[in-house]
Amino acid sequence: MNLDRLLERFCRYVKVDTTAVPNAGRYPSSAGQRELGALLVDELDDLELEDVEQDAHGLVWATLPSNARHQVDAIALCAHFDTSPETTGKNVRPTVWKNYDGGDLTLPGNKSLVLRVADNPAMKEYVGKTLVTTDGTTLLGADDKAGIAVIMEAIAYLVEHPELVHGPVRVCFTCDEEIGHGVDHLDPKKLAAVCCYTLDGSGHDLIDVETFSADLAVVTVRGINIHPSIAKGRMVNAIRAAARFVELLPKEMSPETTDGRDGFLHPYHLEGGVAETRMHILLRDFTDAKLVEQEQLLHRVAAQVEKEYPQSQVDVQVAPQYRNMAGGLAKEPRAVAYAELAHKNLGRTAERTIIRGGTDGSRLTELGVPTPNLSTGEQNPHSPLEWCCLEDLGAAAELLVELAQVWAKEGR
Repeated sequence: MNLDRLLERFCRYVKVDTTAVPNAGRYPSSAGQRELGALLVDELDDLELEDVEQDAHGLVWATLPSNARHQVDAIALCAHFDTSPETTGKNVRPTVWKNYDGGDLTLPGNKSLVLRVADNPAMKEYVGKTLVTTDGTTLLGADDKAGIAVIMEAIAYLVEHPELVHGPVRVCFTCDEEIGHGVDHLDPKKLAAVCCYTLDGSGHDLIDVETFSADLAVVTVRGINIHPSIAKGRMVNAIRAAARFVELLPKEMSPETTDGRDGFLHPYHLEGGVAETRMHILLRDFTDAKLVEQEQLLHRVAAQVEKEYPQSQVDVQVAPQYRNMAGGLAKEPRAVAYAELAHKNLGRTAERTIIRGGTDGSRLTELGVPTPNLSTGEQNPHSPLEWCCLEDLGAAAELLVELAQVWAKEGR
């Protein structure tokens, strides 16, 4: 891989503000996603790919045609434009640390923020390599512009090396993944691939084969508002009732106290006043049955709050978001097996892992396109302390090049 070009590519992409905007009422939710998409269309055109377009919804599509003499199944590569709304992605100034010395890194734009090895033990693996961080005032956007850069570099490499035999490779870049709408307008028939790979993972040499199943609960607490001077015996404060609702959620089921295959309940947004307060709660588990139990728990808590706050009303509405990809991947076992083989061919060992979250691959798999998730080296996503390693990006691009060749050889 041309690491200098890959670094330049990544740094160029992260400077485009693509922060997703919840409840924006439009798709994509931010203009920067279309801006980055237009930039990529130009680059894909320069590579002379086929079917290059930015569609009406802002998704970008392209096809690297097969150069094999035999029929090869098409595969797809996918990453998303948007960055998390949890930390601003405006005016990102990537900071490059070449030949990293193994010490703590004080971020130049906010010297009170220090990327400490004690808090990030993975940094010990990267002595002598090139790290990229934020300047401490924004997130970096490696989630998922690392994935975009990796895909673009791998495709460029395959174009530049026609002696490498590969089948058709479909490219798709999506919008608003961070706010749960990444594949709302992605037609699996248009993708036209037997499987897809999302490039949206942490570390290196990992293949994510399971995700949480996910629901979203919206809890509306209605009280009775009246002037506080005459409130005795008459006011029902929805804020206090909502606080009691949160208090009754088991602490052992919070993200702060769970890991591994544990599920959680996560109240993450609350707004309102005395008359009405609304909160959003994430329900997460690796099994759908446990999600049902979590929903039932919320209804029991609602009943308890109504009992403790007479005349209050607590309404719980639960909507599905995405489901564990494990079952769908079993329908196309080559998707993971060939990814493992590509690692092996490169002298690397792949590790099958689980995600305590979800990707576009969760929904794509649910829609019938088996989609495991591959590493791109993301570290501390959504945070001013976000960072990644250039060599991890290069290794991910190298893997995609090998993976395309494996499908051409094995997927006849």
